[in-house]
Amino acid sequence: MNPITGRKWQLRSDEPSFGQVEHLAETLGVSPLTARVLRLRGIGSAEDGQAFLQARLSALPDPDLLPDMVIACGRLEQALVRGEKIAVHGDYDVDGITGCTLLVETLRNLGGLVEYHIPLRLKDGYGLSADAIRQARDSGCDLIVSVDCGVSAHAEADLASELGIDLIITDHHQPPAELPTCLALINPHLSGNRFPWQELSGVGVAFFLLAGLRRRLRENGYFTHHPEPDLRQGLDLVALGTIADIVPLGGVNRILVRAGLQRLEQGSRPGIAALKKVAEVKTVSCGTVGFRLAPRLNAAGRLEDAALGVKLLLGDDPQEAAELAELLDEFNCERQKIERQTLEQAIAALEEQAEEMRHTIVLADERWHPGVIGIVASRLVERYHRPTVMIALDAGSGKGSARSIKNFHLYRALQQCAEKLTGFGGHAMAAGLSIEAEKLTAFSDCFEKTATALLSAEDLLPSIAHDGEILLESINLQQVQEFESLNPFGAGNPQPAFVSRNCRVFSPRILVEKHLKFDIEQQGKRQSCIAFGMAERYDELQGQVDLLYRPTINSWKGRDSVQLQVVDMRSTGNEDLL
Repeated sequence: MNPITGRKWQLRSDEPSFGQVEHLAETLGVSPLTARVLRLRGIGSAEDGQAFLQARLSALPDPDLLPDMVIACGRLEQALVRGEKIAVHGDYDVDGITGCTLLVETLRNLGGLVEYHIPLRLKDGYGLSADAIRQARDSGCDLIVSVDCGVSAHAEADLASELGIDLIITDHHQPPAELPTCLALINPHLSGNRFPWQELSGVGVAFFLLAGLRRRLRENGYFTHHPEPDLRQGLDLVALGTIADIVPLGGVNRILVRAGLQRLEQGSRPGIAALKKVAEVKTVSCGTVGFRLAPRLNAAGRLEDAALGVKLLLGDDPQEAAELAELLDEFNCERQKIERQTLEQAIAALEEQAEEMRHTIVLADERWHPGVIGIVASRLVERYHRPTVMIALDAGSGKGSARSIKNFHLYRALQQCAEKLTGFGGHAMAAGLSIEAEKLTAFSDCFEKTATALLSAEDLLPSIAHDGEILLESINLQQVQEFESLNPFGAGNPQPAFVSRNCRVFSPRILVEKHLKFDIEQQGKRQSCIAFGMAERYDELQGQVDLLYRPTINSWKGRDSVQLQVVDMRSTGNEDLL
């Protein structure tokens, strides 16, 4: 199989009318170009625009709109009042780690007796652990609260009931047709959900559970004798988990992450400060969270014990935090090494396959580490633009991680192949599964058949979305600074990107053998450009070029200037741009 080389350039959504853009610009007091960007992100009214730009915590929805919230808060209140022991069961990724930390920290601040469990990826696998439930019973816990897992845990929920433990499940993964039996199940994807934003992260669901609990305790006079916690102090954890889980950064998530990024920037939590130091993060953004902080927290769960991440985030000793952060950094270096090796092996396996048109990639190998196959699956999707399943085999069974492309709902596709799997769970774009080795071929055929029926030839061509074609003269420092008000950028709220055509290239050069730096000129307007990781495309910088880029601010020696971050480029005249 050959990697995909060409990519379509497509307008992000339907072209807005001139009148729509002008009205939005006038009512919001922004430039027409910023109004256009907002319109292409589905913001059509001044009210929606104000809510988006202000992103106030006071605009967060009522927690009780989530299913079973009232039941869960009532049971937690009872546990706090009676002094019952509570167990929090998280997951081994950043979302599960931060959600677990948030619940443990806040429940303890409320006076609760709280212990926690994070499963070991290699030993326990994904989801609620039966052993952890038994351990909770043995340690005297009457109540277990899950975070980021449990919506498919039928057997484990039944076990908790048999042992006389009340179980509150908080999750955000797609629910199966039949739900586990438990005291309360809080998930915004349930059919009875009235919460206006479905795409919460696991830590986001946990945050609203605490918001609902605090309000109930306040109404019932609990804080007459106990200090009332400031839930804003946990928003750094919410931002970490939400960004790492790549949920859309619109609506409720935008409000939570925007406030949480400010707290991450402050770094008042010793564990966060230590993590920023080893990751060499000076300014916090969605990018630095996603590519520098989150991978180090994830590395503990991928290679060792994710509970180390919870310990780091809960700790208040700077020296201990520094030592833990260094350890996580070492794990991350080891993870990167294993990941590179696994990717090379996967690419080699694909290159050996017959050159036939396939809609999917399914690979399995006994050499692969379960902790890195999800990352490698993402790399293969970037390279080949196919729904991809990577499976780590061990003693006749396998653990798999899957990643998808636009217009292919991964969880629903796995439902079509459920008979070939031991278990599965996840979202539209990412999922996990377990499978017996003897069923690999049958699963691969079923997955391919499902994708063939759902994906068109156009779906298999990767595209880059942009916000329209403009002249370079439209971009100045003031305009790019106004774009910054649309932060945080990420999934669901991409950084503004534009196309400019018929540009002449000046002074192209290669930086550190990886990147391209050059100037372009269009109708007398000259602009500096940087193209990260595109050194091999140096020869394309000839004649007239068309560029797709993101306008950014480059700060150097106390001076700010506009720099275009090139995403893709074409020779002028290519008709497949838009």
